[in-house]
Amino acid sequence: MNEWPDGRGDSREDGYGRGSAHAQPEGARRMPHVQRRGPGLPQQPQRPPQPPAARPGRPGAPAYGVPQQQPHGQDPYGYDSGYNTGQVYGSPQRSPQGPGGPGGPGGPGGPGQPPTARPGGRGPGAAPDWRRRIKIGSIVLGTTLLVTTVGTYFWADSQVRREVDLAKVIERPKDDDCTTYLIVGSDSREGMSDEEKKKLHTGSAEGKRTDSMMILAACSGGNTMISLPRDSDVEIPSFVGSQSGKKYAGAGKHTKLNAAYADDGPELLVRTVEHNTGLRIDHYAEIGFAGFANIVDALGGVDMNIEKGFKDEKSGADFKAGEQTLNGEQALAFVRTRYAFAESDLARTKNQQKFLAALASQAATPGTVLNPFKLYPVLGAGLDTLIVDKDMSLWDMGDMFFAMKGISGGNGTSMNMPIAGERGGNLLWDKPKVKQIVQQIQNDEKVTVTGN
Repeated sequence: MNEWPDGRGDSREDGYGRGSAHAQPEGARRMPHVQRRGPGLPQQPQRPPQPPAARPGRPGAPAYGVPQQQPHGQDPYGYDSGYNTGQVYGSPQRSPQGPGGPGGPGGPGGPGQPPTARPGGRGPGAAPDWRRRIKIGSIVLGTTLLVTTVGTYFWADSQVRREVDLAKVIERPKDDDCTTYLIVGSDSREGMSDEEKKKLHTGSAEGKRTDSMMILAACSGGNTMISLPRDSDVEIPSFVGSQSGKKYAGAGKHTKLNAAYADDGPELLVRTVEHNTGLRIDHYAEIGFAGFANIVDALGGVDMNIEKGFKDEKSGADFKAGEQTLNGEQALAFVRTRYAFAESDLARTKNQQKFLAALASQAATPGTVLNPFKLYPVLGAGLDTLIVDKDMSLWDMGDMFFAMKGISGGNGTSMNMPIAGERGGNLLWDKPKVKQIVQQIQNDEKVTVTGN
């Protein structure tokens, strides 16, 4: 069977290119595809011809050098290979989306077309989904901070020295709604090198003594900080020895307050303060010289306004009046200086209150407490010399600092214990005023009494 088109037989008259003697070569002619159909199969539809993509400088030429199907009479080269439709001597192959559809020839995402974005904006070439990125970043950052903060908390809690047992204190006053702290600064040189002792002007005395003492009462009616001069005249009551467990009867002995600490440590000091004031002490916190200075340095210094300059060779103090930032060494000299003032002990306790309030204002802030990268060095700087009672948690310590901060913010009262006179170099408390202060604290009222 001859399936060649009419005029394509064996005649040599127009058979250019087939050994014809004609001088002109045969022109390009369109050759139809041969497709055999099985019995009962429908005729396969022919894909409509697609116009070629023009190349610069060659109108009508196929793009990228690939032959394109042209309608007969429009292709300047007169050749149709059928490659662009997949019809090379066989059945046509179709794009799932059809001609001109997405992914098909000439359609979006098809050959020669730029990639299209998938739904949701996550396809190639799509703009970044910043909302999603910010959300994921926030979750990762929040989780990291939470894990680090929790880890820092448990690490710091394990480092605290809970060495004071208030259960050994006998004959205690009644409890009340306020939380009352006894805060002690000791002259302990534990862990300090000779170079550090020289730098901080601490001397090299063995053992430790109380260098400052104050009561902090955190009440809903207002916080109160009361400095207890170390030279206060107090009575040493009966007590149980912290090491021996032996009970010692009270002998009506009057002495300086810091002697109680020297005789039997923190437990006897708490017992003596409770006996002479009538206030129940809920927590005890003590820090040594080195820890105090290190905490100040870890915070980057503490801003102070020194109203009047002073100098003291023994403590190393040398301050001019005005706003300034004190480092650890300067801060320690500031709170220890006593001989530069006429009222040595009372003036020193006022400076101690002022400095602790400023320290708390900078330490008890969200920028420090909620930032583990800042909280960690601050806690690590003072934990080795911080001694507290067995029931005091890190949460309680935080409450203590925030209570001190409240006082510096004007929401509380800061004062020295009221003094009525002196006996043998010991400062006598004003008993009626002391009684009124205690009653106001126990009744959860704002303290209205003024001190020295």
